[in-house]
Amino acid sequence: IAPVKRKPAKKAKKAVVFFEVEILDAKTKDKLCFLDKVEPNATIGEIKSMFHKSHPQWYPARQSIRLDPKGKSLKDEDVLQHLPVGTTATFYFRDLGAQISWVTVFLTEYTGPLVIYLMFYFRVPFIYAPKYDFTTSKHWVVHLACMCHSFHYVKRLLETLFVHRFSHGTMPLRNIFKNCTYYWGFAAWMAYYINHPLYTPPIYGEQQIRLALIVFLFCQIGNFSIHIALRNLRPPGSKTRKIPYPTKNPFTWIFLLVSCPNYTYELGSWLGFTLMTQCLPVAFFTLVGFIQMTVWAKGKHRSYLKEFRDYPPLRSPILPFVL
Repeated sequence: IAPVKRKPAKKAKKAVVFFEVEILDAKTKDKLCFLDKVEPNATIGEIKSMFHKSHPQWYPARQSIRLDPKGKSLKDEDVLQHLPVGTTATFYFRDLGAQISWVTVFLTEYTGPLVIYLMFYFRVPFIYAPKYDFTTSKHWVVHLACMCHSFHYVKRLLETLFVHRFSHGTMPLRNIFKNCTYYWGFAAWMAYYINHPLYTPPIYGEQQIRLALIVFLFCQIGNFSIHIALRNLRPPGSKTRKIPYPTKNPFTWIFLLVSCPNYTYELGSWLGFTLMTQCLPVAFFTLVGFIQMTVWAKGKHRSYLKEFRDYPPLRSPILPFVL
């Protein structure tokens, strides 16, 4: 008699433990939403979408979800079961205010200076005395400065459209007014003096201007090279972060010494423009920009050190061995 073959016993399926999610207002501690049967592998981004269904006025980009009322915002990719919460999770919500895309902000920021500067360059009416309307400067450095300034902002616009990959899709709407005031205001101030009928060229003449042009163009190419290198670190649609290293492009070798060489080259470009125009408003704009970029570079440098244990110790935030 043939032995009876027994069917292998089916493995018992593990019961899925669902979470209950409670979302409170971070300021008032009032309960805003209760989500039942949330899967353990749900992300914060998915929880934001669920919350949005019950509160349509707060779309996901406008939400800040955190574990503590005064804590840091959780990332959209954070997974529920990996967070320090029980099966009944309590989160706190803060309204970030109306949001606007980074692309829109950058396009607005950079289009303004381009147009404003050209208005002063062409001396449209109501800027200078009527006899100077639509006249041109007799100094060739004024025309060169206009080309350099326009090139810089056209480059920024094209990079915004075709190069940059943003880790965050939006920013608060109120920031666009602050940023535009900064860029547009400085552009008008610089352009007024550089294109003024009484403007005088740099004291050392043609040699100073040529040297400044070389510095400006060198740093513009360097800045673009760094942006390309940073773009290639992040696949389309992802938020992954990697340590940037030098590539075959010599302009990227500065990564050996600096964490944010895009800011280093940006500073060099404006130092070149300052030397070219020998204009005080340009120098002041360069100084203010340097202070702001140093703050950004130090913050990014700290995040690199915190995130990557093998981060190169020789690097400085923005200036090699100095700052």
